[in-house]
Amino acid sequence: MLQILELTKKNLIATEVTGKLTAKDIEKIHPLIHAILDRGMKVRWYFEMKDFDGWDVKGFWEDLKMDAAHANDYEKIAMVGEKKWQDWITQFMKPFTNAEIRYFDLSDKQIAKDWIKA
Repeated sequence: MLQILELTKKNLIATEVTGKLTAKDIEKIHPLIHAILDRGMKVRWYFEMKDFDGWDVKGFWEDLKMDAAHANDYEKIAMVGEKKWQDWITQFMKPFTNAEIRYFDLSDKQIAKDWIKA
């Protein structure tokens, strides 16, 4: 499940994900991305993972399509998680976007929020 956090504003999307991401979850992000792009800005995304189990098949496919379509529209992405494989996903994403991407442990989420805003 994906929740939009109050931190979302201007060119910053802030989300928290638990369980598995679905296609419906990914669809929640599209309007937020396009609202930022329509203002002529690049997207900054704070992506916090708590008890995150990955994607279901449709969710994974929709996420790949969204990331491919917007690869050059991201400025910064903060991936905040609690498991080693989440750090690996962050490293895997780097060649597919021009964005600055960093992984933070969940215990460092305030540092991640400060970094994504700076």
